Amino acid sequence: MEMHELLQKDPEIWDLFTRKEEYHSSIRDKYNRFPYYASQFRTIFEPKASEFLMNKGYHVEYPEGKPFAVCLTHDIDGVYKSITAKGFRAMENLAYGKMNESIHLIKQIRSKKDPYVNFEEIMKLEGKYNAHSSFYFLALDPGDQDYEYRIEDLEEEIHTIQAWGWEVGLHCGHLGYRDLDKLKKEKRNLEKVTKTPIIGCRNHYLNFIVPDSWELLSKAGFLYDCSFGYADCVGFRNGMCHPFHPYNLNTGKSIEIIELPLVIMEHSFSDNYMRMDSDRAWEITRRLIDTVAQYHGVITLVWHNTSCFGELGKFYEKILKYCAEKEAWMTSGENMATWWNDHVQI
Repeated sequence: MEMHELLQKDPEIWDLFTRKEEYHSSIRDKYNRFPYYASQFRTIFEPKASEFLMNKGYHVEYPEGKPFAVCLTHDIDGVYKSITAKGFRAMENLAYGKMNESIHLIKQIRSKKDPYVNFEEIMKLEGKYNAHSSFYFLALDPGDQDYEYRIEDLEEEIHTIQAWGWEVGLHCGHLGYRDLDKLKKEKRNLEKVTKTPIIGCRNHYLNFIVPDSWELLSKAGFLYDCSFGYADCVGFRNGMCHPFHPYNLNTGKSIEIIELPLVIMEHSFSDNYMRMDSDRAWEITRRLIDTVAQYHGVITLVWHNTSCFGELGKFYEKILKYCAEKEAWMTSGENMATWWNDHVQI
């Protein structure tokens, strides 16, 4: 019996899995996202849908007998290639009272090496723990909202990522979650640089409309997406800690894209959302990892390249070390999705 047929046997679980409450909700935050605080399902740290499936006999075995999987990803929102961009960001941070961030950027104006073009450093760190990851790049045109860098300027770095065996994917722009033409254009922009098809993506700001965004991503030719998580809270948005094909309640059909549900974004712990210090953030992170391991699932993380240094960088390595000790398969979205597509009936 397929996953959807199993889930439909419990109406409450089915509503959670399909995110029925989001279909006609008018509650949206400033980025047009449905927030966790508006959800009627308050068991965010419990993968209720995956638990239901496991109790019905659903079981996954990972490569080399690994007990669970970790999908590691990085959104490349900015690289601050130019002095002008650094100066602008420094002034912007000052305006918001972020003195330390502003000083850091001002120092970098005089530096020959930009700290945010740190892809090799990230890969070396992950390689230390036998892990791979995905780097999702914006591929916007000048004048687009949130345009931060020319994707062509990063061609050498992108080819290095590919040569090392890590994944390059698309970080869909501000409108990609609801504009098919824009989504296709950005995908083509990135493929001109990579010289290979792009199969994975994440929407900027985690913008998402259920089920429309999945339909657009499928039509644009992506194999998988990993946008589906809350910004204002870590956890299991639709109760799943396993990859899945989304289901469109309007059409009564599954959507031909694999969703790797996002469980943890580092910024969710910040003062903008959950307001947690590092000790509490680690307690929640460890709990989520242990829960996914219990259900032999997949935990997807996003750690921005701008967070891979300092205290947040140490936090990221702490996650890698902990998951390595638990013998997890730590891999990229591409590896996870292609393996899942080939080996698991969903």
